Amino acid sequence: MTNEILTGAQAIIRSLELLGVEDIFGLPGGAILPTYDPLMDSKKIRHILVRHEQGAGHAAEGYASASGKLGVCIATSGPGATNLVTAIADAHMDSVPLLAITGQVGSKLIGTDAFQEADIVGITMPITKHSFLVTRAEEIPETLAAAVLIATTGRPGPVLVDVTKDAQNTPVPFIWPPKVDLPGYKPVTKPHGKQIQAAAEMILDSKRPVLYVGGGIIRARANAELAELAKIIGAPVVTTLMARGAFPDSNPQNLGMPGMHGTVPAVTALQKSDLLITLGARFDDRVTGDVKSFAVGAKVIHVDIDPAEIGKIRFADVPIVGDAKEVLGELNAELKGRKPEIAEWWSFLNGLKERYPLGYTAADDGKLSPQHVIERIGALSGPEAVYAAGVGQHQMWSAQFIKYERPNSWLNSGGAGTMGYSVPAAMGAKVSQPDRLVWAIDGDGCFQMTNQELATCAINNIPIKVAIINNSSLGMVRQWQTLFYNKRYSNTDLHTGTDALMIPDFVKLAEAYGCLGIRVEKEEDIDKAIKLAIETNDRPVVIDFIVSRDSMVWPMVAAGVSNDEVQYARDAAPIWDGEE
Repeated sequence: MTNEILTGAQAIIRSLELLGVEDIFGLPGGAILPTYDPLMDSKKIRHILVRHEQGAGHAAEGYASASGKLGVCIATSGPGATNLVTAIADAHMDSVPLLAITGQVGSKLIGTDAFQEADIVGITMPITKHSFLVTRAEEIPETLAAAVLIATTGRPGPVLVDVTKDAQNTPVPFIWPPKVDLPGYKPVTKPHGKQIQAAAEMILDSKRPVLYVGGGIIRARANAELAELAKIIGAPVVTTLMARGAFPDSNPQNLGMPGMHGTVPAVTALQKSDLLITLGARFDDRVTGDVKSFAVGAKVIHVDIDPAEIGKIRFADVPIVGDAKEVLGELNAELKGRKPEIAEWWSFLNGLKERYPLGYTAADDGKLSPQHVIERIGALSGPEAVYAAGVGQHQMWSAQFIKYERPNSWLNSGGAGTMGYSVPAAMGAKVSQPDRLVWAIDGDGCFQMTNQELATCAINNIPIKVAIINNSSLGMVRQWQTLFYNKRYSNTDLHTGTDALMIPDFVKLAEAYGCLGIRVEKEEDIDKAIKLAIETNDRPVVIDFIVSRDSMVWPMVAAGVSNDEVQYARDAAPIWDGEE
């Protein structure tokens, strides 16, 4: 136990060191300035100066999502803190362990509308696991220890700690380890034995089971247990957008991603199943479509560490609250090699796989096919790489056309759908995984929201690779305008690569940020550019791929309709349309 005299600011840094924090992404300002002074003397913590606080938040997310460790970001009061809000909300939706530390005006100024004052605790309370306001220096060690515990246990998520400037400046005895008392916070990790038995019996009785796998499997590090369960029962596996990589794409039991832009076999397997073995998934609307018509003939086993998710959207016949790793370990032992008889089910599903393989129609306007570009990035980079996507068409194509073999290799903003996520998330991932190849696959719209973090990458020797899938449009919005708004393209043209304007010129922008900039307009140059990017490690690389603006993401289930109405391609009738 230490008991030396430290200022609150020194206590913040010392506490973070003792909690094992090695990297922080942040931007200083007046209310957090006292903490930046002792941070300069830390031998254990690397601080990376970002160009915008949102970038700090997404970088901390990428750091956490690629490594499984806690991500940490820091900002000043007022706009510094509010600029973190998008990333905090993003982490909340996707269960990312995140610690956000913000400075606050002096405690006597709170509530006076002081310069750069904002009630960041109140603002973030709905989008964090908890938000703390610290007004006394002696509370800092205990609060930070509690914050890390909350962020990294149970269902992971973001925690905010707001520290007033006077608390940072006040010298007090530093007591470590602190006593952490969190009454009522007791995440259930061990499942109830009777529920495990009930789940096993329901699995054995099923004829058309599906393993419906969500991102909770990755957060719980339960991919090995999932693989064992899939092998034991022989059931098909679908991996949601947040679960890509939780189960290898190379395994023939993997039907791919379900949902709005899921594969036909994955979408249909859920619809026609008689048992959903739901693991760390939350029946998100992008998976279920019209929930009243979703898998109407299926019973549900629902495993989740967060009891609030069970029964929230769909009644669970067998609810199991617990850590997925422990639940699956016990379920595998209970099954003891027994499996259901599902040969007919596989005959049906294999027929779907043959009739409806994932594919695309090549562009016919002289531009590159974005699906082909992304497919080649994945093929040349391999499963050990990390891929961080922005939001929109390129996100869906990246989920579809890159083969994922391991967890934590696919990073994206799933729940919040945050444009601007990709570049800073890739930056954070590269910091936590310096020996891995890290790609940011971005759209020309998303890229323009946070591309200033290329400066951060160049200065701090973080050589990420950025692939801009440049269709000169807000592509997903344009796709909806094509399909549902009679091709009335209201405010979706970006003029970035498919007309004479080319504003901005992404190659020149990349060079201005100290990166290697490459433009690719011909199919024969795709592989050469990707290989050059992979081989270049003395600076970040940005490749501007000029792709067709008319390329669309297929298959597709329109928002709010039944998954039975999944369309395989444009102008095609719904595959089922009532057919059984």
